[in-house]
Amino acid sequence: METSFSLSWIDYTVILIYFTFVLGIGWALKRFMKSSKAFLEAGRSLPAWVTGLAFISANLGAIEVIGMAASGAKYGMTTVHFYWLGAIPAMIFLALFMMPFYYGSKARSVPEYLKLRFDEKTRGFNAFSFAIMTVFSSGISMYALALLAQTLLPFTFKLSFLGMVITPFDVYLIISALIVLIYTYLGGLTSAIYNEVLQFFLIIIGFTPLVIIALVHIGGIEGLKTKLDVVATVNGFEPGAWWHTWKFMGHAGDNPMGVEWFGLIMGLGFVLSFGYWGTNFLVVQRAMAAGSMNAARKTPLIGAIPKMFLPFLVIIPGMIAIALTMTAGSGFSLPLKPGSNLYDYDTVIPMLLGHYYPVGILGLGITALFASFMSGMAGNVTAFNTVWTYDIYQSYIYSKGTDKHYLKVGQWTTIVGVILSILTAYVARAFNNVMDFLQLIFAFINAPLFATFLLGMFWKRSTGHAAFFGLLSGTLTAAIHHGLTQPAGATTLVKGGWLGTVIHTYPSEMAQNFWTALYAFTAALVITTILSLLTKQLKTDEDLKGLVYSMTPRLVNTDLPWHQRPALLAIVVGVVAVFLSILFW
Repeated sequence: METSFSLSWIDYTVILIYFTFVLGIGWALKRFMKSSKAFLEAGRSLPAWVTGLAFISANLGAIEVIGMAASGAKYGMTTVHFYWLGAIPAMIFLALFMMPFYYGSKARSVPEYLKLRFDEKTRGFNAFSFAIMTVFSSGISMYALALLAQTLLPFTFKLSFLGMVITPFDVYLIISALIVLIYTYLGGLTSAIYNEVLQFFLIIIGFTPLVIIALVHIGGIEGLKTKLDVVATVNGFEPGAWWHTWKFMGHAGDNPMGVEWFGLIMGLGFVLSFGYWGTNFLVVQRAMAAGSMNAARKTPLIGAIPKMFLPFLVIIPGMIAIALTMTAGSGFSLPLKPGSNLYDYDTVIPMLLGHYYPVGILGLGITALFASFMSGMAGNVTAFNTVWTYDIYQSYIYSKGTDKHYLKVGQWTTIVGVILSILTAYVARAFNNVMDFLQLIFAFINAPLFATFLLGMFWKRSTGHAAFFGLLSGTLTAAIHHGLTQPAGATTLVKGGWLGTVIHTYPSEMAQNFWTALYAFTAALVITTILSLLTKQLKTDEDLKGLVYSMTPRLVNTDLPWHQRPALLAIVVGVVAVFLSILFW
């Protein structure tokens, strides 16, 4: 079927208006960027509802829209575990237990907290590894946006520059990078956050009609379930495997994700989720921009409310796409990945938009996609420039600069971060599901980091030397496990087996990622514990106040009415998440 679509002047006008607003926000905030704190930290002055929506919107990039829709097609309803199991519990934990440490310590970043709790080398290791992760994550968003534009926009051409062939994909990649660069360079973190709020509402408005129209076309929920039973049986699973979340988790071979309940709960529900939501400065930075401790703690909880319902907006379309593809005469089919016989799951949303949205409305849907990718790109770029400026440049390169000097460094780092992200966008093309690629990155970096944070925040005996070597051992363990294993059907060493010997083959990339994370977390936890008992604690009790749970006074919100306290909101969020999990058991 056609993979490019005709857009009218109305569609292009909608897209142009969006870009104008995005750049306009950056230009309007430019005059307030007079210090490094204003540019890199948003002055710690924003209200909870703004930081809460930005908290979730910064994560609503390629991982959410392209990645989760692709996973919905590839793995079915089991993908919702990334929300109700792999996000909500960790967001509640972040709000109630971790934000008091981050915000109360006045650390400017997650790596800086590690310096206060442990030592300089632990901060340095995390700063460099996080910088690498943000560049790759931003690159994934850029790749997804360029893929979208290439799929939907009708322009086809080939240019030559210095012996290199330039395709529409390359041009779209550069244009998207330039737009994000301009508004983050002008307005810093504040510009990124306010744009993320705008992008959140655009995503909701742009995708909701798509889900409704596609569901009506396929025969409603019952029609979808019937067609997904065919998808399941064709792929060798029992009917219902693409619809239920827990029913087929007894054995790895019984569900399309290829993981059993233990690997799911421990790998995703504990290690990857708590490692991502609790230690990833990309999302923590939004909460740290809030104007008060109470607002900072409410930020993840406010973000959790829309987060719980996003599966209906991004995963259901993927399930509809694979159901239609497997239905003869539906008029819809996902394209194959170039050079292979695998479906290109990353094209789910673009293909559905082109199939269902008429001229005029298509521009709104494309704008919503642009918004989601740019929020992910900008979120990672602003996190990168903060960590590079404060935790790498100021700490290891030049520590005696003026505030104006560090403001300039932050701005120049924004440019460098965007350039590096462009390069990593091409690496993402090796995966037929960007979600697989992103979870692999998290397994290497966030999983061992969570072990370090867990011990650092709740065990005052853990030492700086132990934390550093624990982090290092966890990352090396992830690398070794990845190098000795492969997912079924792997055709590139990027997916594992690069050590030359494959000792285990996983049913899917996601199963491999979960177990990689679990091994990395366990290694970091064990090594850090053992070395802490063998090394001397150099921090005094006074040093650890506000950094370790047992050494920190409990927060009592006696000045707030009971219905405005974070604990009540956390209970409500948790109950709703449990209800949804039972509903789709």
